[in-house]
Amino acid sequence: MKISEVNIQFIKPADGLIGFSSGVIDDAFYLGSIGVHQRLDGTGYRPTYPTKKSPLNNRPIFSSDQSGHPTKPLSRPFS
Repeated sequence: MKISEVNIQFIKPADGLIGFSSGVIDDAFYLGSIGVHQRLDGTGYRPTYPTKKSPLNNRPIFSSDQSGHPTKPLSRPFS
């Protein structure tokens, strides 16, 4: 697995949330809006992915179209 184009934007810390990150996996899948939280015991950090609340359950929010291609542009073409 190749992870590239990692970007982290730091924010004013709130309830352990210190920023948001994004990246590309295997030059094909864009993941964005990944929260970066400080661990409760202060030993490091953990990623969190947002969910959308619905009456039945929580669903992940992904940035891709119906064919699985990223909806946000990559800095270089992918195959």
